[in-house]
Amino acid sequence: MRVLVQKFGGTSVSSAERRAQVAAKVSEAVQEGYSPVVVVSAIGRSGDPYATDTFINLVKGIAVDSPKREMDLLMSCGEIISGVVLTSTLKNLGLDAVLLTGGQAGIITNNCFGDARIIRVEPKNILNQLEAGRIVVVTGFQGVTEDGQITTLGRGGSDTTAAALGVALNAENIDIYTDVEGIMTADPRIVEDARILDVVTYNEICHLAHQGAKVIHPRAVEIAMQRNIPIRIKCTFSDAPGTLVTCMQPDMGVGTDITGDRTTTGIAHTPNVTQIKVPTLDTPDQLQANKQIFKGMALADISVDFISVQPEGVLFTVPDDLAEKAVKILENLGFKPSSVPGCAKVSVVGAGIAGVPGVMADLVHALSDAGVRILQSADSHTTIWVLVNKEDMISAVQALHNKFLLGT
Repeated sequence: MRVLVQKFGGTSVSSAERRAQVAAKVSEAVQEGYSPVVVVSAIGRSGDPYATDTFINLVKGIAVDSPKREMDLLMSCGEIISGVVLTSTLKNLGLDAVLLTGGQAGIITNNCFGDARIIRVEPKNILNQLEAGRIVVVTGFQGVTEDGQITTLGRGGSDTTAAALGVALNAENIDIYTDVEGIMTADPRIVEDARILDVVTYNEICHLAHQGAKVIHPRAVEIAMQRNIPIRIKCTFSDAPGTLVTCMQPDMGVGTDITGDRTTTGIAHTPNVTQIKVPTLDTPDQLQANKQIFKGMALADISVDFISVQPEGVLFTVPDDLAEKAVKILENLGFKPSSVPGCAKVSVVGAGIAGVPGVMADLVHALSDAGVRILQSADSHTTIWVLVNKEDMISAVQALHNKFLLGT
């Protein structure tokens, strides 16, 4: 049995016309000899009547902090609605389809309501349905705990559902359908000559996704990478080939030349972050002070990023909407933090960055020529990050895209 997992996002199922296009993609897979497992997101986006954010807003006016367990029950409704509608669409076209919730599909999670992690997938029910010749539609973004409590998987959770099912079913491919034609070298709303990447490695797309590229959730890539199952990022509304995510670089053709990894793959960005500086030079015990700072953030469920621990103090970033809370916690611990709100993180990602002289020099050169001030920087073997003022973000992305010749 050739299993193909197809995941369709909220915009793909937002109207009857678009659902017909989805059904055509599913039907085409059947004609090609696949047994499709179709994962769906909630219909539409914020403001649409059945979108997840719309459900959340229903209770915001009643209680600011609704219990997470009950919120998961509410948020799981969006995918159930879209699943029923799509299953009905497929049946209306003469395709034998059945809908399974995350729990019915065997997706078992921990009990971290709102951001649950998949522990395992028990695919027996799906396999039985596939062997009976049915198309299986699965509600994305959700699972159940060991004792049957409904959980949701956090933002981008439908991608994670698709990847987990792909691994559990040993699928040939995991196709992620969205409203763009693939992964691009930068956000096309910012960079006019951004182009679609034909092939990227798991490592590259993980870093692009973590740094702000929103085409696929990084957790989904990490799961698919465990079994080397190819992911294809495609557009519901066109026949473009999209972007292949795999462990291999594209075939460079016949010959004996040795071709290394490309230095840079793309530019990603994350706006609306605040840089926090915590001086520790004058504290009696610097090591203890560092422990207090990060423990305080962890106990408050504040995720910190862009961390730099230096002899004179600690720097890190948090989302703008958590900055005030973070500063108050640090002040209560006896520190004197300062903050720089309205920043953006801009990232240069590429599998070949490590060990290549001149990449940082080119980055600094490009930003200096564009008049962009670097507030902080860091690097890994595949990524260089810079923190800039938010008003400089677009100029920084454009300058770096041009400097590394990503539009050619």
